[in-house]
Amino acid sequence: MQAINFYVVIDKIKEAPKKVGGLELTEKQDSDVRYLKGKVVSVGDQVPIIKEGDIVRYDKHAGSGIEHKDHLYYVIKVSDIVVVE
Repeated sequence: MQAINFYVVIDKIKEAPKKVGGLELTEKQDSDVRYLKGKVVSVGDQVPIIKEGDIVRYDKHAGSGIEHKDHLYYVIKVSDIVVVE
C-alpha cells in the first residue's frame, strides 16, 4: 500500500487511559484531546520531512479509515499533521 501526492497512511496508536484525581478516563470522557498519535506507514511523493516509521500527532477529525489485509489504517492529508515526534 503506497500513499500518493500529499497523503499519509497512519497506523493509529492507542494510548493508555489518562488518570485525573485517581479516576481513569475512558476515550469518550477524554474529549479534550484534539490530537491523536499514530505511526506513519506510507507517505506520498509530495510529502516533505515526514518519513515512514515516524510517530506523529494529527487532528482526530482528519482523514478516513481504509482496511488493508484485515487491519484498519487512516489516510490523512499532510496538513493535518501537527507534530513529528
